[in-house]
Amino acid sequence: MESQKDRVKLNVGGKKFETTATTLAGAGRNSFFGAMFDENWNLHSDGSITELFIDRNPDYFGVLLDLLRTGELYIPPKIDKKHLYREALYYGIEDHLRLAKWGPFDGNRLRLAKSITGPTVGKADKIRASPNSWCCVVRDNMVNVYNWMLEEQPTITTRDYRRVNDVCWVDSDNIAVSSSDKYLASGGIGLFSASTGELKYNFQVKDEDQLKDYTADALGVSSDYKLFSSCTECTNKKNGIGVWDQVTGKQTDFLPYWPDSKATKFQWLHGTNCLMVSSCHLRSKCSINLFDFRENTVALSWSDATYQRMYRDAIAIEERNSICIVDSNENLGFMDLRSTTSSIEWRSSTRDNTFNRYPKLAFQEGQLFSLFCDTISVYCGSDWVPTSQLQQSRGGLIRDFSIGGDRLFALHWNKDIFDVWETPRP
Repeated sequence: MESQKDRVKLNVGGKKFETTATTLAGAGRNSFFGAMFDENWNLHSDGSITELFIDRNPDYFGVLLDLLRTGELYIPPKIDKKHLYREALYYGIEDHLRLAKWGPFDGNRLRLAKSITGPTVGKADKIRASPNSWCCVVRDNMVNVYNWMLEEQPTITTRDYRRVNDVCWVDSDNIAVSSSDKYLASGGIGLFSASTGELKYNFQVKDEDQLKDYTADALGVSSDYKLFSSCTECTNKKNGIGVWDQVTGKQTDFLPYWPDSKATKFQWLHGTNCLMVSSCHLRSKCSINLFDFRENTVALSWSDATYQRMYRDAIAIEERNSICIVDSNENLGFMDLRSTTSSIEWRSSTRDNTFNRYPKLAFQEGQLFSLFCDTISVYCGSDWVPTSQLQQSRGGLIRDFSIGGDRLFALHWNKDIFDVWETPRP
């Protein structure tokens, strides 16, 4: 594709454009323009300048063609931004538009781009970011989905209006939703289309080859198309972890989970193909287990039997071979990911022992993020030094946050508002 220098004529909605094959090839092989160079099109079969008619708006096409030519995005005043984004989606060059608008993700350079006010129905509880900078917000029995233009998509609603327990982006197009519905009926977990809100199929659980009366809670996914869910049997409160194939929806395993409380978080470790399962509850001891699916063994098992701290979240940082834990006073602790006898090295908070019910951790692009009250702190370097803070007074306390693609989303507690943080271009 890069060696083609022939000129190409395009007729877009009656307006003619002339460019080169090299410029169009820069859109990528999977784009609309990449398809033009497929051998079946025979675009340059006779060596002449070929004119191709495209039935789209020429004004928006001109802006996108200049983007492919220069890598810079200039939007004239008469151009509607949201319509331009839709045109970029049609041509398959939305990634070019995002790169031109935002810089690479950097927690120390994030700026508040927009605040979105949600619907008046339902109390916002969780927010999850997708790999392509979409997000979804859990409100009681509903999941409101927002695309990367921050336009609300059709609402996902659970069966019989059951409360949503957790949501998880399976990929850029699909969302798994767990609810308080029971598996025996039609499944407490459903796979939904992010763009249409339609239910694709339900996941049911079997234990000892029989359907069991379980409810689903925390969700997680792996790089090899597995879906995980925390399961609790309704009668005897037995805890387990269900494993399904994301593509077929069929259950592939059921792992008994021995800690006293159910799993609250799953994290797939790509480097070791292990699943980290953590249980961090307000009034019970914390436990962290690492399941090695290659050997079908437990590679690490740790729990705090002292009840001296209220652990609220844990996250594995593979590139540092460590696990970070945060308690209700925003004290950060670190333990060795490779040791079965790991002890925690604690680092004191500067918050004067202020109690917070919902601290949370995230890790992105070599940076550690910690939520506490109304502030998200960014930590960097070998010693995890605090380098910056994200704070927006309008929404008050932050209930949850999530990072995906090039954005950080922060959901506020008292007001149904979520903030969108982006890294500006250098």
